[in-house]
Amino acid sequence: MQELSTALNTAMKQSGIDRAVRQNRALFVWEEVVGDTVAKNCSAEEVNCGTIVVKASTPVWRNELALKKKEIVDKLNTALGENLIKDMRII
Repeated sequence: MQELSTALNTAMKQSGIDRAVRQNRALFVWEEVVGDTVAKNCSAEEVNCGTIVVKASTPVWRNELALKKKEIVDKLNTALGENLIKDMRII
C-alpha cells in the first residue's frame, strides 16, 4: 500500500493538474519577486495556461509592468525553479 501523498502526486501527474499547481506558486512568490513597492500597486490575480494575470492600480503602473514584463517573468521562473510562466497579462 502506498502513502497518500504518493498516490495524490501520481493522480495529479496523470491528470495534468500538477503543472497548474506548480504554476500557481507564482502567486505566492509575487511579492518576493517584484518587491514591496510594486506589490502594493500591482497584484497577481491568477495563472492561466502559463500566463500570469496581474492587476495594476493605475495606468502608470500598467506601463511600468509592461516595460519590465520580460524581467519579471524571468525572475518568477527563477523563483519557481523551472520555466512555468510564459507570459504576463496586465489588467
